[in-house]
Amino acid sequence: MSTGTLLAIIIPSVIVLIALGVGLSMLARRRRLRREFGPEYGRTVEETGGPLAADRELRSREQRHDKLQLRELSTDARREYVQLWTREQENFVDRPVDAVDRADQLVTRLMRDRGYPMEGYEQRLHDLSVEHGRTLDHYRRAHEVQVRSADGQATTEELRGAMVHYRALFDELLTPSGSSQTNE
Repeated sequence: MSTGTLLAIIIPSVIVLIALGVGLSMLARRRRLRREFGPEYGRTVEETGGPLAADRELRSREQRHDKLQLRELSTDARREYVQLWTREQENFVDRPVDAVDRADQLVTRLMRDRGYPMEGYEQRLHDLSVEHGRTLDHYRRAHEVQVRSADGQATTEELRGAMVHYRALFDELLTPSGSSQTNE
């Protein structure tokens, strides 16, 4: 075989192998992002217009998250948060709107105490999505009800649902990383 023939076979073969490697790498990365972000992956695909843009956005969130100085709470701090939450649940019966407002404030305070920046609601969503993508929709739904309740537009049943949604993220933020226990 001549050198020209060998090159005509080898060069396209190498290009195909490189393209295959890049494609498999992107597929593996996308699978990882789907697994780690859960439902947030699909939401980001819709918001950004496609999987490539979503992958870039979610990797950007991971990079920002890696720079955060997140910390675990002490046992005493977790105990105090549980007591505060219990009080808000008890207050719900008599003053549901106030209880939902305070639940929102309590979850926000918990995020801040864990080291999440408080740059605004959308940025909090992005920062939380890296570790809490599976419960993030709870936060969104609770926050929507809380905003509507401030205008007197939420029903008592919606307020009750908001408390349940806040509790999902609250519990996850309160639980030490790597632990599967729930806090009651």
